[in-house]
Amino acid sequence: MRKLTDRVAAIILGGGRGTRLSPLTDYRAKPALPLAGKYRLIDIPVSNCINSDVHKIFVLTQFNSASLNQHISATYRFSPFSKGFVYVLAASQSLANPEWFQGTADAVRKSRPAIDPWKVDDYLILSGDHLYRMDYRLFLQHHKDTNADITISVIPVNEHFAPGFGLMKIDGRGKVIDFKEKPSGDALHGMRVDTTALGLNSYEANLAPYIASMGIYLFKRDVLFNLLDREPFFNDFGKDIIPAAIKELNVQAYLFKGYWEDIGTIPGFYNANLKLVKQPNPEFSFFDVEFPIYTRPRFLPPSKILKSDITDTMVCDGCIIKSARCLNSVIGIRSRLDEGTVLENTLLMGLDFYQSNEEREEDLRAGRTPMGIGEGTFIRNAIIDKNARIGKNVKIMNKDNLDEFTDEKNRYVIRSGITIVMKDAVLPDGTEI
Repeated sequence: MRKLTDRVAAIILGGGRGTRLSPLTDYRAKPALPLAGKYRLIDIPVSNCINSDVHKIFVLTQFNSASLNQHISATYRFSPFSKGFVYVLAASQSLANPEWFQGTADAVRKSRPAIDPWKVDDYLILSGDHLYRMDYRLFLQHHKDTNADITISVIPVNEHFAPGFGLMKIDGRGKVIDFKEKPSGDALHGMRVDTTALGLNSYEANLAPYIASMGIYLFKRDVLFNLLDREPFFNDFGKDIIPAAIKELNVQAYLFKGYWEDIGTIPGFYNANLKLVKQPNPEFSFFDVEFPIYTRPRFLPPSKILKSDITDTMVCDGCIIKSARCLNSVIGIRSRLDEGTVLENTLLMGLDFYQSNEEREEDLRAGRTPMGIGEGTFIRNAIIDKNARIGKNVKIMNKDNLDEFTDEKNRYVIRSGITIVMKDAVLPDGTEI
């Protein structure tokens, strides 16, 4: 018997330049950002699809996509006897489309020649930089039950967060009757609604009087392509396609009740990672046997922890930690912490490869800083990107309490008070930040 998901394909949008996440996105696409020390952000929507029996998956990429493409190709390989796939569709120029992607909707429009031949009934449009666990089968069932042309997954939000979202109003049947992308001032206040219509009690509705789009959509196939063909200058789903569609089509809202985080800023990315170590029950957990999050299989040894004090910290595979103290931190794969290292509230992304003892000794003899964190180094409230070389007795603690700062020479920045040591950066012995 055919399943509901057999005629659905997912389209995961690889994101734009990700300027709000710079410098973490200077050399990688947003969905390729490391998460929880061993995953990538793209693993979240792809895993949600696999767990929801959605096995036709397209990933649209454009900016800094090399590491993202490499991760996907090395991770998601379906059985040759199944019809499942994860295809990467990179932006490319052609005679018909000489320009790059101009927005989320334009990315789908320009990718249609590769997507269309599969002849599915519905397209699930997803973002590649959200943290959540969602069964898309429930979303699809609601889409079918309401005979919707478009269904938008929504969450209730308060007035503080509302200006950062596309907001909507719905009628008593859940049909969207108004939509505004990131309104402010009077336009924002005009989008207040009684969210008890979504099932919230009066107390919850008073705290969250706005209905926000999660940027997750279900489109009937013909509806999607008709809108894209009819409005060739409508390049974005939130700004263009959805506001136009609600005037004439059945656009429904689907309430998502789980944890969801839009990781679009440095504080959002940093806090989402550190929330994972909160005990006993973080809002999002990777410890879910029924709905696992998949990632690239790596054949790494167990971590070796010698005489160390590790508290409220995630330690990933293949690490060597000697006489260190780690508090409320995430320690990524292959990390090396030498004696006397202290990490507090730190996201350490780890290393892409090991450095042998011989290579480390050669670096030290030549006066170079080996990979990892050197003896006696103290790091607080920081993100240490991949393959950093941090010497002995370094202090990374934003000693001047700066909110924003950039040091291109030494390859570190401060964003919203969080110190970020860039990918492949070298901080010599005794450096103080």
